[in-house]
Amino acid sequence: MNFLRGVMGGQSAGPQHTEAETIQKLCDRVASSTLLDDRRNAVRALKSLSKKYRLEVGIQAMEHLIHVLQTDRSDSEIIGYALDTLYNIISNDEEEEVDDVEEENSTRQSEDLGSQFTEIFIKQQENVTLLLSLLEEFDFHVRWPGVKLLTSLLKQLGPQVQQIILVSPMGVSRLMDLLADSREVIRNDGVLLLQALTRSNGAIQKIVAFENAFERLLDIITEEGNSDGGIVVEDCLILLQNLLKNNNSNQNFFKEGSYIQRMKPWFEVGDENSGWSAQKVTNLHLMLQLVRVLVSPNNPPGATSSCQKAMFQCGLLQQLCTILMATGVPADILTETINTVSEVIRGCQVNQDYFASVNAPSNPPRPAIVVLLMSMVNERQPFVLRCAVLYCFQCFLYKNQKGQGEIVSTLLPSTIDATGNTVSAGQLLCGGLFSTDSLSNWCAAVALAHALQENATQKEQLLRVQLATSIGNPPVSLLQQCTNILSQGDKINRRGSKIQTRVGLLMLLCTWLSNCPIAVTHFLHNSANVPFLTGQIAENLGEEEQLVQGLCALLLGIIYFNDNSLETYMKEKLKQLIEKRIGKENFIEKLGFISKHELYSRASQKPQPNFPSPECMIFDHEFTKLVKELEGVITKAIYKSSEEDKKEEEVKKTLEQHDSIVTHYKNMIREQDLQLEELKQQISTLKCQNEQLQTAVTQQVSQIQQHKDQYNLLKVQLGKDSQHQGPYTDGAQMNGIQPEEISRLREEIEELKSNRELLQSQLAEKDSLIENLKSSQPSPGTNEQSSATAGDSEQIAELKQELATLKSQLNSQSVEITKLQTEKQELLQKTEAFAKSAPVPGESETVIATKTTDVEGRLSALLQETKELKNEIKALSEERTAIKEQLDSSNSTIAILQNEKNKLEVDITDSKKEQDDLLVLLADQDQKIFSLKNKLKELGHPVEEEDELESGDQDDEDDEDEDDGKEQGHI
Repeated sequence: MNFLRGVMGGQSAGPQHTEAETIQKLCDRVASSTLLDDRRNAVRALKSLSKKYRLEVGIQAMEHLIHVLQTDRSDSEIIGYALDTLYNIISNDEEEEVDDVEEENSTRQSEDLGSQFTEIFIKQQENVTLLLSLLEEFDFHVRWPGVKLLTSLLKQLGPQVQQIILVSPMGVSRLMDLLADSREVIRNDGVLLLQALTRSNGAIQKIVAFENAFERLLDIITEEGNSDGGIVVEDCLILLQNLLKNNNSNQNFFKEGSYIQRMKPWFEVGDENSGWSAQKVTNLHLMLQLVRVLVSPNNPPGATSSCQKAMFQCGLLQQLCTILMATGVPADILTETINTVSEVIRGCQVNQDYFASVNAPSNPPRPAIVVLLMSMVNERQPFVLRCAVLYCFQCFLYKNQKGQGEIVSTLLPSTIDATGNTVSAGQLLCGGLFSTDSLSNWCAAVALAHALQENATQKEQLLRVQLATSIGNPPVSLLQQCTNILSQGDKINRRGSKIQTRVGLLMLLCTWLSNCPIAVTHFLHNSANVPFLTGQIAENLGEEEQLVQGLCALLLGIIYFNDNSLETYMKEKLKQLIEKRIGKENFIEKLGFISKHELYSRASQKPQPNFPSPECMIFDHEFTKLVKELEGVITKAIYKSSEEDKKEEEVKKTLEQHDSIVTHYKNMIREQDLQLEELKQQISTLKCQNEQLQTAVTQQVSQIQQHKDQYNLLKVQLGKDSQHQGPYTDGAQMNGIQPEEISRLREEIEELKSNRELLQSQLAEKDSLIENLKSSQPSPGTNEQSSATAGDSEQIAELKQELATLKSQLNSQSVEITKLQTEKQELLQKTEAFAKSAPVPGESETVIATKTTDVEGRLSALLQETKELKNEIKALSEERTAIKEQLDSSNSTIAILQNEKNKLEVDITDSKKEQDDLLVLLADQDQKIFSLKNKLKELGHPVEEEDELESGDQDDEDDEDEDDGKEQGHI
């Protein structure tokens, strides 16, 4: 501090201490002083001198200030002074007042200094990276000067600084943290910094958007009071425009993030006559522009369409229409709202239908379209407002055939209100078309042309419109009235441009007659029209009239492409008329005046009619497309000779015939494709059925095998039970048994034997019943089915074996055919070699001829054999088809027999149950007999005869079991 006082005191004491010396000493102090306080005081002194002596401080101190930023990070005060000093050096803000004469030079010098010092600062990219790292400091005295300094760098050399920040790690993310700062001044300056950062840099715009910028900015706008907020809202809206304009990725992200819905509260302004401050008008103007950015015609059609639908679904369009019909809205806001609504509904059928249903709050209610058209044809309304209404009407009719029909219908006799209480859109357009204001004429003509754009139906309907020109005179058509006004030229006194009315009418007629032969015929029925056009084109008029002559040439060129229904104006005669009255070169030159006009290129750039003055409203955007489409076609047609025309017509006829033939064959091919498709479906269905039947047959075979296995198992079990019933011999003795007891036992044995015989007879009856069930028939055809049951499996096996044999034969024959074809090819090659090669010495021509004959004979024999093989293959294929049909019939027979088999199996199961019961009874009887035999043996009674009887009975039982097994096998 003492050093600073000495320097400043010395500066005032003597002239030898100049400002440069003072700054030099301060810089030396910053560089060499070891005490932080001395360095801080020196930097503070440099800051106070930096505004007045910007050049000197910048040249001498910048390097030292950057060094301070690198080394003194721990002291926030000196860092803040250094950042402020650098900001004063680089920034172009002029606080001191300058004279008016010196103001321009001073500003230019200031801008040059700022850009030069900025270039020096960013030459080392580490300086910008250092500045970004300083922004992470929360200290107000560091962060705020850093934000201002970086903003100033971006303003001076934006693209270079943007590129450094883009490649810096987490550079953009650090700057995004400024929006979350609780101190409003830093947050607001952070918004300004991001404005400069995102300007014209799509990559940074995407990063900022994906760093949640939309959410934060919309929150700030809401906190500040939406459209009623201050300049902070304005800055946020400008930043949002930077992020969204010409950036399809960010627009899609904005829409998918449901941020369009959050825009609706912006436009809840009501219809008060007060409360429209200048800042509110500015904010609302920017909000409307932001909506237009999302639905701009320059955006991809898909993105624009999705945003339009979202705006309708969330009620944003309805809110805009409320402002449109409200009272007390400032003129510039109303104009921008009309333009915004125009682009929200342009080409979107749902939005166009809604707009058609909007009514103005009047008594009686009138459609919004009618109210707007009243403003368009009213010459007292502001010019920009009339242009906006015309744009809105054009957007309402763009790709909207329904809306076009509704507008044209208001001109037709059946829909005109006879009472005259209401005014329709058509009546307003006709009134504007025939008024004495040239701008109204032009706007009405262009509006009617848009009602006919790419709509042949409405072009024909408009021919029905009749106008009552004066009392007592017959009505004339709208087409005739347009040509009448056109032919009168400057005879009618009008306010505004001299040629504007005629240009508008000519654009309407060109749009009306293009691609509409009926309208061309109606135009040609008036014999005065063509001479008027040729006369206009042939005259040598001033530069102002050249545009009218060019449009007349365009209209005559459109008429040239008529359908030759009128003999007077056939194509050939019209061409001769042009050559004689105008001349080809002159005609093409006049036609070229249109596209060479300076206002033509301006109108072709964008759909919105945006002109600086009414006199510049000459061309319509859609009409420029029509000129571009027709100019080359008309030029080519005029230069063609009659022979070329005839050839072209012949070629057209030939092409039409060719197209008809091609169409016929296409239809045939389409029908054949359908038939093939049906056959393929049938084949696939039959294959599925075949697979199902084969599966069913396999299952039936496996079930039959299971039944056989079960039967054999039962048979084995019965055999084992009978073996256990063999005789037992031992040497038992009668131990005290009385003869009476022996006789009683014998009687019991006899009784048991008789019971056994009875049970065996019952068992035999059951077996015969089972056999009868197997062989019996419930109906006359059952015998055949029963016999077929046994033989079907064999027949299926034989058919399959025969089919496999045929397949193998077919494969072997195919191999043989391939082999024969190979031999044939080799023989042909040998024959060609013989034909090309020279005769071998010593071999006569007779020998060669003999060999050739032999080869030809072999070839013919091979060909004959090949033909026979093909016939044989064909026969085998037919035989295979017949076998397949037999297999199908067999499968159906099997299905029938399977049902019968199931019934028999049920009966067999019942019989088996009864047989099992009988076997159980027999086993009990045998057990009793065995016990009685043992008792007899103990008593000493001989049982040899009985044993022989038992063995004989057992043999009989075995024979019966074998017979049953055979019968079950047949089943």
